[in-house]
Parts: sequence; C-alpha cells; structure tokens
Amino acid sequence: MSNQMYDELRPLFSPKSIAVIGASSTPGKWGHAMVARPIQSAFRGPIYPVNPKAKEIEGLTVYPNVRDVPGPVDMAVITIQAPRVPDAVRDCAAKGVKAMVVISAGFAETGPAGKALQDEIVELARSANIRFMGPNGMGIYTSEVRLNTAFDFMPQPGGISFVSQSGTMGAFLLEVASNKGYGFNAFLSVGNQADLSMADYVEYLGEDERTRVIVLYIEGLKEGDRFLRSAREVVRKKPIIVYKSGQGEDGARATISHTASIAGSDATFDAVCRQAGIIRTYDVSHAFDIAEALSKQPLPKGNRVGIVAGGGGMCVVSTDACNGYGLSVPELDEEAVEQLSQYLLPHASQPKNPVDLAGDLRGMTLARVAEDLARHPGIDAIIAEAPLWGITPQNIQEKLDAAEKISRIPETYGKPLIALAMKRVMTGIVYELMRDRNIPFYEFPRDSARAVYGLYIYSRLRKRSAHFSP
Repeated sequence: MSNQMYDELRPLFSPKSIAVIGASSTPGKWGHAMVARPIQSAFRGPIYPVNPKAKEIEGLTVYPNVRDVPGPVDMAVITIQAPRVPDAVRDCAAKGVKAMVVISAGFAETGPAGKALQDEIVELARSANIRFMGPNGMGIYTSEVRLNTAFDFMPQPGGISFVSQSGTMGAFLLEVASNKGYGFNAFLSVGNQADLSMADYVEYLGEDERTRVIVLYIEGLKEGDRFLRSAREVVRKKPIIVYKSGQGEDGARATISHTASIAGSDATFDAVCRQAGIIRTYDVSHAFDIAEALSKQPLPKGNRVGIVAGGGGMCVVSTDACNGYGLSVPELDEEAVEQLSQYLLPHASQPKNPVDLAGDLRGMTLARVAEDLARHPGIDAIIAEAPLWGITPQNIQEKLDAAEKISRIPETYGKPLIALAMKRVMTGIVYELMRDRNIPFYEFPRDSARAVYGLYIYSRLRKRSAHFSP
C-alpha cells in the first residue's frame, strides 16, 4: 500500500493548527462548539476563530477571513451555511490550508441542487490539493493532538479508531462505549463522503501505528471495489469490524436522505466483508465489545476457553455464552483437575472447567487458577472473574498481587484473558492496575464470550489472509 494517502491525511488526523470558519460566541451553535471543544480538550496547537462580525470568542482573537490569520493553518473546520461554503473553500485555497472538516449540511442529501453545490466544493478543493471530510458531518476526535470537535466530553485514549457515516449515531455509540471504559484513538463523522471515502480512511488507518482496530459504521458504500482492495490489504495487519445499517428496503431508503448514500444489496455487502476478511456485526453495539479485546489482547490459536469465576451460576452462564458463539469449554484432564483442586476450598466442586471457586474471595486463588488454565495446552483463551470483590485495607496488597499475576498472563503465555466484573465494582486501584495492563473488562458473560469469539474469528482471518497473500 502506498504512503500517499497517509501523507495526504496527516493534516486531518494530526493538524498543527486549526481555523474555525463560522465561529460563534453563542453557546448551542455549531460555530461555538467547534471553538469551545478543542479548547476544552487542550488541543496541541493554535485555534483561529473566523467571523467577520466578531472580535473575540472564548478568549481568542477572531479574524474576519481565514486569509487574515497570521500563522499557517493546517486544517479548517467549516460551519457556515451551504451556499457560502464554496467561497470559504476558495479562501482556504488562497491561505494554503491542507485539510478541511465541513460540518455544514444542505448538500447532496437534500437533492439535485445540493448535489451540484457539493460537486462544486469538491472541484474547488481538489484543484487546490485540499482533502476534506464531509460535508454533513459532526466533526473529528483524534487523540494524537488532543483535537476534539465531535463531543462535549473527552473520550479515553486507546487503540480503536471509529469511522461513522452517521454523526448522531456515531457519537451516541462512542459515548456508550466510552462509558464501558473502552479507549479510542480517533473518531470521524464522515457525512456525505464527497471527497474522502471509507476506502481512504481505511487506507490511512491501516498505516497508522496508533490504530490497533478499525470500526466502521456504514450506511452506503462508495468506491466499493477500492474499499475491498484496501480492506483486504489492511486486515493482514489489523482487524476491521463493521456494522452496516440500511439492511432492509425501508432502511435502505432512509440512508439516501440521511447521508446521500445508496445502501445497495445487503447480500452483496455481506459478500464483500467475507472476501475482504472484515468482521461484520449485526447489532450496532457489538462491534466495540469485540474491538476492545482486539485492541488489547493476543490472538488465540483455537476456540478452547478456560473459565474461572467465584460462583457456579456465573460459570454456567459463561459456558452457555461461549457455546452460543461456537466456542468450546473443554473438560480438563485428571492431572489438571488434581493440580487445580489444591487451590480450592474443601466444599468446592471438582475444577473440570469451568472452575467454580465456590465463593472464595481470595485473590490469589483466582490468580493461580487462571495461570494454570493459561499453562494448559488444551486451553486457548481465559475468561476470569476479576478479583474486585471483598477488598479491604487488610487484603488490598493480596488483591493487587493477584491482579498483577493475572495481568501478566497474556504476555507470559501468549493467550488472551478477558475479565468479568459487575459495573459497580469496576473502580479502585485493583481495577485500575488491570486496566493499565491492557486487560479488557466486561460486565456480562455474553459480552466476554463475544470478545473471545472476535479474537478467535480474526485469528482465523489472519491465517487465511496469510495463506492467500501474493
């Protein structure tokens, strides 16, 4: 894959300075949010508000035109009304702006007149070698330079890069995922994709070292052949997960008026995913459950899962969840059962897998069982209830030692470990230690099983891609 697209999109993902064309001092307006949010996220560069009628916004000097900005402008964020956007693009071209994020709506999604206006800004931008995202989007977040124009909160940094055709749905999904503790490298609300398409973003993120997993929310695919070629190349290095809306006739019709996209045949899109090695999810929230694990854990060699939890109910439900995703929870041999039995309380049942700790709150019991499961040649991945219950000042060091021991398992044995815990106990220094060591946490057994399934599926896809590599 050529580095040309990577070089062209660097000013979008890592701008040294931004100008906000259509900046406003009125809270609630897009022009105000595009200035206030980068300030709040501590963007690592100068912010230049542009508005011919204002002098100061959020303490920053306002310029009447982007041409009047005293320093260089890497990226312009445009929020003015659609008919005025072509003139703004001309001003950006004269200033030497390298990239644009066009928030403004009123283009191809509105009909032929809007499409003609959109074609005009594409022609103007390309003649000036300016690449742009949008129009009809909600902005961008990129952790590399702490630039956030998309949200009123700051996402946690991490290895997931999320590209969404829908701004509102994309922002909602990212906030839900952030509330689960998942970390993001970038978010892009790409709107109509008048200039840059999904294929361009996939190509860039495939070369981006900070991106470990790519998640796509797609309504309609443009440049399908090129997208297929780019995706097929990228999945050899990192996973791509996609959720596609507009699967039925009514949904396909709705996409046209939303982001000016043609949804196309769902069967055809499914075939594209299979050919490219893309992981497709059919529930909009599941993509991030899988992405979180893929961004942090090694890939398993097979589908055999070892489970250890504090109670029998959690063991049974976790086993059912694994089976539901086609994962195996194999019974352990007598030697392994004998070895594990020495850690357990006298009233505990035989640890044949899953391993029921029978209410034992000692953190090191859980850690020793998890490590023995990781050592076993017949186990490829581990789901373990985290040692977050019953923490007291007297046992905090034991809990920390257990968390450290558990957290070393993936690196030591090359096998993924997924942690289970109730949301209300996902807090404190024991939890933070495991999160800092890249252990992904899930609240429900089915979510943890889905995470292992995603790791296993991508492991298979990587092997297939290697087999068919030229």
